[in-house]
Amino acid sequence: MEDKSYKEYLEHITTFIFDVDGVLTDGTITLTTSGEMLRTMHTKDGFAMKTAIDAGFNICIISGGSNEGVRVRLEGLGVKDVYLGAHNKIEQLNEFLNNNSIKTENVLYMGDDIPDYPVMKLVGLPCCPQDAVPEIKGISKYVSHKNGGKGAVRDVIEQVLKVQGKWNTDFSAKYD
Repeated sequence: MEDKSYKEYLEHITTFIFDVDGVLTDGTITLTTSGEMLRTMHTKDGFAMKTAIDAGFNICIISGGSNEGVRVRLEGLGVKDVYLGAHNKIEQLNEFLNNNSIKTENVLYMGDDIPDYPVMKLVGLPCCPQDAVPEIKGISKYVSHKNGGKGAVRDVIEQVLKVQGKWNTDFSAKYD
């Protein structure tokens, strides 16, 4: 039997789960002389996440990193479920899904590296940025044409919202 096109999954997605480093960031970390680790996120990814939340989608972050600045940024966008310091991402996935009565087939998860592999095997639509490692690309039903931290999150959110008729292209009323 032939695999379904990833586009056939888009209409069933209610929930987005994202890794941080390599997905919401480009995976690089700038170290200051005091040892602080700085990351860069793309504003287009932020806009898309806020748009998805406003349209009624669930967004969850599951990251092995523990930078509290990441939490502040994401909570500022309206993301309520931010799991940092996650070393076994399946635990956080199950907790989030159980707490919110979400089925795995309604989840799009975007990861980029080996720690994402086990959790990506469990969701309906595993996705990754263009620059993900080969093992992750191999299990992804969709590989974005954008790299991590460079609009890959915007890419998948926009596709889902457009398929479901929830990507408002008439922004003139809101911004004029």
